Amino acid sequence: MLIKFWLSLFALLCVMPSLAQPIEFGGGADKTNIIDATRLLAQAQQYHQTDVTVKGVVTKVCKKRGCWMTLKVEKGEQITVKVRDGEMVFPMTAVGKTALATGRFEVFELTLEKSRRYLAHKAEENGEVFDSKALKKPITVYRLKPSAVTIL
Repeated sequence: MLIKFWLSLFALLCVMPSLAQPIEFGGGADKTNIIDATRLLAQAQQYHQTDVTVKGVVTKVCKKRGCWMTLKVEKGEQITVKVRDGEMVFPMTAVGKTALATGRFEVFELTLEKSRRYLAHKAEENGEVFDSKALKKPITVYRLKPSAVTIL
């Protein structure tokens, strides 16, 4: 009897992930024309201000309003998916899940001072500590203003 119980529980746990439904915003991302995020960043200036669909693993979500999330790209780079507050609210449960985002891709090459302010602001939003003096080089911010998002 105990073996039957454990086997049933194991079967249920194996099936449960397949029951999870994707979370969609704006009707869901356009899955027909996904661009590889590594290629997108390698040719960022070429894609600046164009509509694209990217796929990545969610590494962070705005803790205050759910107004942005970051998608992991190779070599430690990331793409920030950012909406106006309240337009879409990305859930904290998205962290670790794969997401697809369709929207306008933007590239911002910041000065060192703007880089420090930007990273300090992001750290504050997440309740993290940031030492602005530790940053020695300016950063480039890659952002996607989505019209549609699917979190798998």
